[in-house]
Amino acid sequence: MAEQNNNQQQDVNQLLKVRYDKLHELQENGKDPFVITKYDVTNHSTDVKEHFEEMEGKEVSLAGRMMFKRVMGKASFCNIQDLKGRIQIYVARDSIGEESYADFKKYDVGDILGVKGTVFKTKTGEISIHAAEVTLLSKSLQILPEKFHGLTDTDTRYRQRYVDLIMNEDVKDTFVKRSKVISTIRRYLDGQGFMEVETPMLVSNAGGAAARPFETHFNALDEDLKLRISLELYLKRLIVGGMERVYEIGRVFRNEGLDTRHNPEFTLMELYQAYTDLTENLYRYVAKEVTGSEILTYGEHTMDLSKPFERITMVDAVKKYAGVDFNEVKDTAEAKKLADEHHIEYEERHEKGDILNLFFEEYVEEHLIQPTFVMDHPIEISPLTKKKPENPDYVERFEFFMNGWEMANAYSELNDPIDQRARFAAQEEAFAAGDEEANHTDEDFLNALSIGMPPTGGIGFGIDRMVMMMTNSPAIRDVLLFPTMKSLDK
Repeated sequence: MAEQNNNQQQDVNQLLKVRYDKLHELQENGKDPFVITKYDVTNHSTDVKEHFEEMEGKEVSLAGRMMFKRVMGKASFCNIQDLKGRIQIYVARDSIGEESYADFKKYDVGDILGVKGTVFKTKTGEISIHAAEVTLLSKSLQILPEKFHGLTDTDTRYRQRYVDLIMNEDVKDTFVKRSKVISTIRRYLDGQGFMEVETPMLVSNAGGAAARPFETHFNALDEDLKLRISLELYLKRLIVGGMERVYEIGRVFRNEGLDTRHNPEFTLMELYQAYTDLTENLYRYVAKEVTGSEILTYGEHTMDLSKPFERITMVDAVKKYAGVDFNEVKDTAEAKKLADEHHIEYEERHEKGDILNLFFEEYVEEHLIQPTFVMDHPIEISPLTKKKPENPDYVERFEFFMNGWEMANAYSELNDPIDQRARFAAQEEAFAAGDEEANHTDEDFLNALSIGMPPTGGIGFGIDRMVMMMTNSPAIRDVLLFPTMKSLDK
């Protein structure tokens, strides 16, 4: 086996040497492709294919990567791949000239070509370009994966996304759709009167969510800073300043684990106004624009976004799926006794509301396949949210679930600075007791609340999970162009 691998590496090295030799020959003959700075493109491959009847016989200019070549004496065929797809090129010596044809025959799969020619259809009915001019725009000095087996190793695909995009058309389609998801969200919110803003990524106090931050040091100020874990607190400062409807789509960073639904840096969207109807309408709009349907299929599940989304309180959800009625639970001690009976692990610091949430995570989440709003969370897990006036043990908050996943989180923002200071103090106690995800007191934010913030509803959307749903992608790394990976030398 070792000898076989060694022979294969020698073969690869020889093929690479041939490519470098070809480049040197081109450069010696004054045909260095790397001195070319631009190439005028009039059409993409799918433009030609989709509008063949009106484009037949017309001259076009395309550019793309050569993915296939078949030389047949005085005439040859190749396929070039651009952003939108592939198209066949017919290259004849009599059309492009003897010298150019001799150069073309030496080009390799992976080279980037510019082609000018006329649109026609071959005898077999394939829409093609009859080349009048072929220009080598960039020489590929590396070998692409073998065409029949492609690039299938997931680790290599994530580490070398540029090769993955070349070899796997469905991967490119995923990221085209991701871009469409984000532009569609922006178009919808802009149409609703929201204004997009940008807030700091480097912060002195990473608050607004329950998560561990990444920490760094700013040399110029000799200060320790953190990467933001949420967009929330700065957006609420803008509400204080009179910017009534704001949203931000940005990267946030959480020093947590890796799995199919979590990456330490991900894209979050938060917006501030109100509420469930906006979330429902936004998801329908994005699904329709990106997939063409309000019915989504993910794995074995089908989600119907065309119907009104279900609404259920957390207490009722736990009662429905776990058979435990927390309205009948008197205090924390009784809640912990129930947790013990159901073999649910908890921490000593946890109170009744924390235990309710643990029951929800254990028994309920996996059942929420169809779009569902889970309402009225316990105050213990909602440190930035207004209490329900009729029941101050709970807050005015909902989480949006679909496919058993949390897709969005929204609540009535706490705008009482006295109550907020008390909540921060409770969070500081939780941190001292071992909760590394607890929020720390943010004095500047408290000062902003003291100036006065109007009643506000805020929503946070996980864009990456939304894209996973819209593209039926099994893992978050499939929808991140460059996911976080462990170093190869570790």
